[in-house]
Amino acid sequence: MTTAAESASKAAGKAVSKSGLAYDWLHEQIVAGDLPPGARLVLSQVAEKLDVSVVPVREAVRRLEAEGLVTFEKNVGATVAGIDPVEYLYTMQTLSLVEGAATALSAPAVGPADIARAREVNARMRECLHDFDPVQFTALNREFHSVLFEHCPNPHILDLVHRGWNRLKALRGSTFSYVPERAAESVEEHEQLLSLIERGAPTAEVELAARRHRSATLDAYLARTGESPGFPTL
Repeated sequence: MTTAAESASKAAGKAVSKSGLAYDWLHEQIVAGDLPPGARLVLSQVAEKLDVSVVPVREAVRRLEAEGLVTFEKNVGATVAGIDPVEYLYTMQTLSLVEGAATALSAPAVGPADIARAREVNARMRECLHDFDPVQFTALNREFHSVLFEHCPNPHILDLVHRGWNRLKALRGSTFSYVPERAAESVEEHEQLLSLIERGAPTAEVELAARRHRSATLDAYLARTGESPGFPTL
């Protein structure tokens, strides 16, 4: 019997182990918010749902634990981890600084073709708002910003930007799962940022706009969750 997960995998042209299938399914459920922070992961129930044994599910959970998406406590078992507010704050503050700098340094090299591509991605993000998928929205968000910062001539700054995005992904796949209302604002801010670059605004103005855009998402998350790490936001 072929499971739904296996069918999806075959359709995508992938040969994935049962452990990999369990990992992919659990990872998707967690980052999409379908398995919220604190949710218990009953291995037997997950195994039954995916029509596999408990062993590959246990392997998948260990992998997710190593990535910080799952925690394991004695007498409690595996649960979905929440976002560490201090770690999230540090990551977002750092990314605000380095991505703002990378975007500003890239701006002179961002041509009409880049602007057109970024606008096309932003249009897809706008369409995504009607039937909101936070995971897809986040993927498009990264694609949009990469158009603007990948021309950065400083490889060290660019490396820090990539590290920041990867760190965010490890913390949790999509902040927009927690603050979906922020998505519409983000799309509008994207257009404002594109307009600045298109008209050749001063580097400092572009950098400040990019930093404020990133910080606004952090502020929205902290306001929604009521977290107060005790550090000022940018």
